[in-house]
Amino acid sequence: MLKTLRDALRIKDIRKKLLYTFMMLVVIRFGSQLPIPGVNTNYFADFFAQQSGDAFNFFNSMTGGSFTSMSVFALSITPYITSSIIMQLMTIAIPKLEEMQRDGEDGRRKIAEYTRYLTVALALIESVAMAVGFGGQGLLKEFNALSVIVAVATMTAGSALLMWIGERITENGVGNGISIVLLFNIISSLPNDINTLYTRFLSRGNIPVKIVTAIIILAVVGAMVVFVIVLQDGERRIPVQYSQKMQGRRMVGGQSSVIPLKINTAGVIPVIFASSIMSTPVMIAQFFQVDYSTFGGKILRMLSSASWFRPDQPVYSIGLVIYLVLIVVFAYFYTSITFNPLEVANNIKKQGGFIPGIRPGKPTSDYLNNILNYIVFIGACGLIVVSIVPIIVSGLFNIGNLSFAGTSLIIIVGVILETIKAIESQMLVRNYKGFLND
Repeated sequence: MLKTLRDALRIKDIRKKLLYTFMMLVVIRFGSQLPIPGVNTNYFADFFAQQSGDAFNFFNSMTGGSFTSMSVFALSITPYITSSIIMQLMTIAIPKLEEMQRDGEDGRRKIAEYTRYLTVALALIESVAMAVGFGGQGLLKEFNALSVIVAVATMTAGSALLMWIGERITENGVGNGISIVLLFNIISSLPNDINTLYTRFLSRGNIPVKIVTAIIILAVVGAMVVFVIVLQDGERRIPVQYSQKMQGRRMVGGQSSVIPLKINTAGVIPVIFASSIMSTPVMIAQFFQVDYSTFGGKILRMLSSASWFRPDQPVYSIGLVIYLVLIVVFAYFYTSITFNPLEVANNIKKQGGFIPGIRPGKPTSDYLNNILNYIVFIGACGLIVVSIVPIIVSGLFNIGNLSFAGTSLIIIVGVILETIKAIESQMLVRNYKGFLND
């Protein structure tokens, strides 16, 4: 990675793109420190300290801490991510959108435009819910119509600005701008996480114990990073052979190719979906300040990951089983709507290709479907391991959510690998251009 970055900095065009990306990230960090006018910036920090649930913790890590400090970028790009997922699902469900997606660049441009409109609508709904729901409880210094309008307008505009910055990074910088903004928000919490680990494990005891503890922490984090890299890059390659055919006066075809099926086909989406479903009831309960000592409150605590693997309250870990089942279900669900074995099999058949030992058509589709089911299960188990290890550590040692743990770690590693590949591809294109010019 360092070698790729060093080589990229030697190329003027790529160096400009990296500088542009860096300056945009500086703007984001500056906006993350600007408070919303008329808002109590300490409200959510104090609010979370009094709650037993952790429904907003992952959301706060995705915003880079802007949510708890109620800055201009409090909503961050979460409305854009949600709208992108919704549009992707709607593309499968609505034939008109599916046809639009197949129209090429023009169709994808229209879908991107619809995604922007939906992003602004979601940001508006979320900001209204926050300003009205929490405004009278202390979020707004003066709970009146003007304060609500200012807060709503600021949060909506901040989310739209971040979406615009992400798109500009994609066009003028390196990598996927939205992913880079999300990565930057998550890793901005690293200093606080390091301080949390130091306070919990390294602030007390003698020096030999501290050294051993630090080695164990680094080993666990390093093992998790390596595991996520293997999970993200792992794939099953299905060989495809194309038969020769006469085209004009010469034979063409006869080449071999592969269909790369990623082990973690659905990426981090299953974990996000499962976490959202588990945390939604807890979030609603926090609006109404539900008493956690009642039967309903105990059910809510069971749904919160903050209550799992607590030695003094093992019964609440039952919710973990539901969480793991949801991860597996959503892994299969999301893969089924993003990869169609029948369509792939028909495309291979139309191009005169076949999988060695498998007849074209439906047998190929069944073969791909069987392999895909096996791979998806392995990928879901990998997601479960990545998700459950931080939960176990957090429950046993009473540590809050860490930005480089679980879901966030998958995002961090995935975006870094994606950005490195984008830089390498730009360097490769430049080398080809230089060869042609020579």
